[in-house]
Amino acid sequence: MSNAMTYKGYTASMVFDAEDKVIVGRVQDIDDIIAFHGESVAEFESNFHAAIDDYLAASRELGSAPERPASGKVMLRIAPEVHAAALKAAARSGTSLNKWAESALGKAARKAPVRTAVLSKA
Repeated sequence: MSNAMTYKGYTASMVFDAEDKVIVGRVQDIDDIIAFHGESVAEFESNFHAAIDDYLAASRELGSAPERPASGKVMLRIAPEVHAAALKAAARSGTSLNKWAESALGKAARKAPVRTAVLSKA
């Protein structure tokens, strides 16, 4: 049994709060905080839909793009030499290219960005 519900590409966790006797939900996989609750599954679902619809409407009104969860699918166009080198590196490590690329991207994403200073001549 899954303790999650999906609507318009957003997934919400479902946790029962025994003290307040409500199902508490929070949208997962985005930094924006969207939380809601319901006393029944039907009310929870209705409030979840309303929270997402309100979030999307507020984003439109503010002129900003709503945050979307990542799908986990990435399409890259890279030089054939880089592709060949990555295939070889994955084979050497005993993993698939997908697993190797996931590891490499994960490591790169956690590194601090390299900044180059621009010096002006006075």
